[in-house]
Amino acid sequence: MLVLGIESSCDETGVALFDTERGLLAHRLHSQIAMHTEYGGVVPELASRDHIRRVLPLTEACMAEAGLTLANIDAVAYTAGPGLAGALLVGASVANALGFALQKPVIDVHHLEGHLLSPLLSEPRPQFPFIALLVSGGHTQLMAVRGIGQYELLGETVDDAAGEAFDKSAKLLGLGYPGGPALSKLADQGDATRFKLPRPMLHSGDLDFSFSGLKTAVLNLVKQQAELDEKTVADICAAFQEAMVEVLLKKCVAALKQTGMQRLVIAGGVGANKQLRNALDDAAKRHRFEVFYPPLALCTDNGAMIAFAGAMRLKFAAHSYSYNARPRWDLASLPAVA
Repeated sequence: MLVLGIESSCDETGVALFDTERGLLAHRLHSQIAMHTEYGGVVPELASRDHIRRVLPLTEACMAEAGLTLANIDAVAYTAGPGLAGALLVGASVANALGFALQKPVIDVHHLEGHLLSPLLSEPRPQFPFIALLVSGGHTQLMAVRGIGQYELLGETVDDAAGEAFDKSAKLLGLGYPGGPALSKLADQGDATRFKLPRPMLHSGDLDFSFSGLKTAVLNLVKQQAELDEKTVADICAAFQEAMVEVLLKKCVAALKQTGMQRLVIAGGVGANKQLRNALDDAAKRHRFEVFYPPLALCTDNGAMIAFAGAMRLKFAAHSYSYNARPRWDLASLPAVA
């Protein structure tokens, strides 16, 4: 079965083709970073308009890469939520229009389920059950995943997500938008021992996170500097990243011990962070668990994860062609796939 996946939840337009027998055949992604940089953040109306411009050319490019036509598609999957309402409606409209025109079923996909399942597109792929750390711009959650649709929330951030803290701290340091990748790059050049930053909720005894205080600590540190030269900025970046990684690492190991599971899956944009991956790989050797990541190209929002999640939920595909756009959508409400 060939599934076309469409992702348009925020500031990236993604389209992909996934075949249940042959795997991922093609994927295309357009990032709106250059457009939103001028405003220092995502402008929802501009994001929606750009999705409209990009989604059909990206679809045509995917079909050409795979050597297929729309007539070959067996189902269309799209991100129905959570996300920006207007952006979600673009993907919903295109997916349902294609489904109606081709008389093929349409599958509404939960954006976070797409991220959770994206490591299954890599090799080796993890087997169920596993602990998943979903760590992105808008979400930081630890989930016990026992199967598709079988998700138990173990802990989450009580304020800023990890990705938000990266971007906001980077902005305080004058690194622009989105600042997370720039902060990580500078951190590799900095001295993490020069400044001591807090590790929020490191010893809280639960699996929740809090990164607002870490961001505030960066703000206070910036204000204390007589001169914010390149070396100082790099050292603050290194201290911030080390604090963030230490918290994420300890909570992941605690979740594995609490559940008795031996597999850890990392999903979301922050999962591309090199220091985090290195720390988790080292911990996996010490504590004897396995850790899995999605391919680097699939860490951010993308159509491949939506096409794959849609393929896993073909049994729930509908012919009603209803425009489901759910800016807020509880992951636990999804039905399990037997």
